[in-house]
Amino acid sequence: MLQRRPDLGLRGAPGCRSKATEMSSPEAQEGDAHGVYQLAVLLMELDRDDEASSLLGADALYRLGRLEDAHKALLLALSRRPQAAPVLVRLALLQLRRGFFYDANQLVKKVVQSGDTACLQPTLDVFHHEDRQLLRGHCHARALAILRARPSGAEGTAHTREAIAYLSLAIFAAGSQAVESLLTRARCYGLLGQKKTAVFDFNSVLRAEPRNVQALCGRALLHLALGQQKEAVDDILLALKLDPRMVVPEIRSLKPEAQALITQGLWSRCRALLSQPLVTGAALSDEDAQGLLAVGEALIKIDAGQPRGHILLADAFTAMGSYEEAGTCLQNALHPAPQSEAARARQGLLWLKKGHVPAAVRELQCLAEADAQELGFLLQRLEASERQSLSQAAAQEANTLLNSGHPGQALGYCSLAVLAGGSSAHHLRLRATCLAELQEFDRALADLDHVLQLDVGDHNLPMRVQDLCSQGRLLLSLGDGARATGAFAQALKLAPALAQSSLWEQPGRGPTAQAFLYHGQTCLEEQRYAEAWTAVESGLLADPEHSGLKRLKARIRREASLGCRLH
Repeated sequence: MLQRRPDLGLRGAPGCRSKATEMSSPEAQEGDAHGVYQLAVLLMELDRDDEASSLLGADALYRLGRLEDAHKALLLALSRRPQAAPVLVRLALLQLRRGFFYDANQLVKKVVQSGDTACLQPTLDVFHHEDRQLLRGHCHARALAILRARPSGAEGTAHTREAIAYLSLAIFAAGSQAVESLLTRARCYGLLGQKKTAVFDFNSVLRAEPRNVQALCGRALLHLALGQQKEAVDDILLALKLDPRMVVPEIRSLKPEAQALITQGLWSRCRALLSQPLVTGAALSDEDAQGLLAVGEALIKIDAGQPRGHILLADAFTAMGSYEEAGTCLQNALHPAPQSEAARARQGLLWLKKGHVPAAVRELQCLAEADAQELGFLLQRLEASERQSLSQAAAQEANTLLNSGHPGQALGYCSLAVLAGGSSAHHLRLRATCLAELQEFDRALADLDHVLQLDVGDHNLPMRVQDLCSQGRLLLSLGDGARATGAFAQALKLAPALAQSSLWEQPGRGPTAQAFLYHGQTCLEEQRYAEAWTAVESGLLADPEHSGLKRLKARIRREASLGCRLH
């Protein structure tokens, strides 16, 4: 009855509100307090040592405004139990109300030293809001003073625990207005290494104020310490959207390792966000755009020497269609030496948006070999027609450079053509030729393998035969004669005349026959007669007059005459 407050009386069903309001009026509450006091007096007459009854009477006197009588009753209760926290906190509240701050401070100190603060919530609910706020302000100020004077080492830990006790009392007194004390207590728990307890306090703040930037930053750092990087980035990203000026100093205050985790997490989250609209076909929302811009500006402030923040801003403005703003951001990223290839490639993207295809090709090709994944990310932002014009221009420039004997310069253009053109067979063949001239046979072979997987039909027989011959030549360069002769054999089987012409040109009539001869001999020594016979037959298609292959054929026939059927 004493804890009933006017605001609580209005929470019932609409039909009950008039009655609830009547019960919660000042007159009704005063009547309740009189009734409670009379009951408490009766109970004390039955048992003078009953502490609960004496406290109930003191509370009733307080609610009746009889502060002196309440004070006397509490002093009597204290004489029986000098360290009882419920008595001490009531006395402290009365002394604060009466302006006796020194006495109140001593009483609060005893409550803190008792360590019994969790049981005080029902006690504090009896007191008026303004009196509870006096206690909250006193305890919060005392905790801050303790923390300011906090020494290092074990003694500092004791000071922190004492401050936590004061803050807990302040939180009980504050009720729904405990945000500042909760924030401070969470930081104290963090100092003590009690990370999950600190997270609990930050969660309490955010339930009351979901947009509290201090709580978001604090919880983010604790998530990071607990190895929860995704949750940490979620909180930091939301905090940056709300108040970047407060968040950036928090990030800069971290150790380099922790700072790197946060900035890399933000960067990755923004990259995923920039890729998402391309997949879903939806435009960036205003909130997402705000987040991208906030992260980009934050990265610049955290480390102005790195181009990453400028690049992220450029990507955001490009996604929003603001090409002039994107260009301005790139100018800041292009100034440091050496120039960032990622920034140059984005400049190329802007050239393409403006219709300057040659300039776009020149800038984008620099990233094709350095970071194909990054280039792929940028190419996603192009329309199909833009990608087509880019791949055609890159392939044309690559051909020009190859014909003039500059395969090293041509490689970037070849790779750009492959990536922009969707790995078409034509562009893969072009790059394989370039790589072969640079003696990067493994990569050239991978491109040709891809071509042969794409072109599995016989609708372009001459080209397939040529691809197989090129594949075999690369395998010979890598020392894999068995697979090389297998590729040559497939080509000779598909179109003997075409394959013969290609193989006589390169690697030459003699070397081709010699490769078949060596492979056939190896198979014969291992008694793989069918494979040896196939090698000889294919070799004679390449060079019908080769004497060594003819002798090997006769030898295979003799050794397999015991019953092995060769053809």
